[in-house]
Amino acid sequence: MTFLCSVLHLLIDGLCVCCLYLIASSFSVSHLVGIFLTYNILAFLTQPMTGLLADWMERKHWMLFASVLLLTMAVLATSTVISFRVSSAFGVMLVAILLGMGNSLFHVWGGKQVAVRTGNDMRALGTFVSTGAFGLALGFVFFSWPLLYAALLSICLLSTAYVRLDLKMDTEVAINKAIERRFSSIFVWLSLIVLMLVVMQRSLVGETFTGEIPKSSALVLLIGALSMLGKMVGGWFARQLGIVRMLVLVMFLIAVCLVFRSQGMVVLLVGLFAVNTTMPVTLYLANVVLPKREGLAFGLLAAALIPGYLLAII
Repeated sequence: MTFLCSVLHLLIDGLCVCCLYLIASSFSVSHLVGIFLTYNILAFLTQPMTGLLADWMERKHWMLFASVLLLTMAVLATSTVISFRVSSAFGVMLVAILLGMGNSLFHVWGGKQVAVRTGNDMRALGTFVSTGAFGLALGFVFFSWPLLYAALLSICLLSTAYVRLDLKMDTEVAINKAIERRFSSIFVWLSLIVLMLVVMQRSLVGETFTGEIPKSSALVLLIGALSMLGKMVGGWFARQLGIVRMLVLVMFLIAVCLVFRSQGMVVLLVGLFAVNTTMPVTLYLANVVLPKREGLAFGLLAAALIPGYLLAII
């Protein structure tokens, strides 16, 4: 089930970027800025709200269906906008809105499903969040109509397969394995604020490393692959070494790479890999302090990525 969620994550992020760049290659710069800004605001900053929805809904597969429906409408809107040269702000913004909301619904749905089914296992969390980075790289480098429709068809088939499997399985066993602790409200919100600040800082540092790497197609794919690998193995590192020991080692490596980042691309790539290894740890800790609110926990951390990204590009 984690594997299916992870593949869906790769395909959905790739589909979104594919749509955006197909439109960007057809229209003016003014539309390009607006569509990317709208998409990112909706895809990330709405996740705390869609996360609350994921926690509240009993039949969560409807959330996945809603996401797939919105993404399908976005693909159809993209085809219409480009085919008929609908260059108005309404046409391109409609695509961005549909993509952003479809993406937001999927991420919190997937984050909650993986956390619940695996008892908040950092290895599974890292695997799920990791594939989106490579999906973005694939969508950016290979954006085309065949890729767009192949991704959409694959998403529909895999979503149907997931729901059919999900309805046959009893999730209560996985739910009961999750770590459930009761903390005071003050501790919970202070912890979440700290974790969100860590995520913002990680986004800022990660963009610092990425921003200094030339953006050829091969390097974009390499950046995506290293980001994916870092998130994927981060959960395993933390599981083997312990969270505190792992974070100390990673923070030291990141600091060294920041100091010597002018020494070459290898240092930048190592730093980027190290930064991404912390992703499953922060998500795991957020789920610990918000038991049975995994959708909200995922959404809050996702929303915290945007301020760090904006600070890095200003």
